[in-house]
Amino acid sequence: METQSFRDEELLAAVVADLIGDVRHVAVGNASPIPATASLLARARGNGRPYVSLLGSQKHTFWTDGGRELFDCAGQGRIDVFFLSGGEIDGEGNINLVSIGDPEKPTARFPGSFGSSYLYFVVPKVILFRTEHSKRTLVPKVSYISAPGGSDDNVHRTGGPIALITNRCLFSFDRARKRFALASVHPGHTVEEVLDNTAFAVDRPATVPVTPLPSPEVLSLLRGTVAPQLAAIYPKFATEVFGIAQRQAG
Repeated sequence: METQSFRDEELLAAVVADLIGDVRHVAVGNASPIPATASLLARARGNGRPYVSLLGSQKHTFWTDGGRELFDCAGQGRIDVFFLSGGEIDGEGNINLVSIGDPEKPTARFPGSFGSSYLYFVVPKVILFRTEHSKRTLVPKVSYISAPGGSDDNVHRTGGPIALITNRCLFSFDRARKRFALASVHPGHTVEEVLDNTAFAVDRPATVPVTPLPSPEVLSLLRGTVAPQLAAIYPKFATEVFGIAQRQAG
């Protein structure tokens, strides 16, 4: 069997960079190394476009007031892509960042919403990201809706989810139907495995494609251009994935 010539994180970053597409401005929240990698890859491929704002970085952002400026920019229509995750995500694109179980005595607690519902409503392209693909995380209905994937027709909404990427596959999201469809399955995984580990119903074509492998050119950009930029922001991630130590230039 041929040895895999790339890491899973590199595959996910390449897929997310394609989802970002040709936009003006991508923003990435804290503790999001793979979305940050994908955003920097998109910028490297676009010769400086899109502009990338990484919360927690002094170099890769013009913000000086953190989340407040992020929300202001989003509300003004100046952020085109953002990333959200959740302790739970359901088939309608709802995410749960609060808790599971009785609110007074929850069985699990998550970090909290921190404006996720606001950003979900105003950022045109929100990419959902969850590296644990299981029935524990992809549930029939979230226990608590931190941010709704869809809204009634009479609600003004300029943003919302376009896709969900996991360690097993890529789902696209139909906003009109509030429903996911299986877009591709990552190498080494199967459709049956994806369905067995997903607790909500999904649409799928008769033949589900395999997620394209990252090209040599993409891997070269990731390892030679993006990795050094990540080292100061996510030193552990850069070391584990790319074998690169922290550098002053990050």
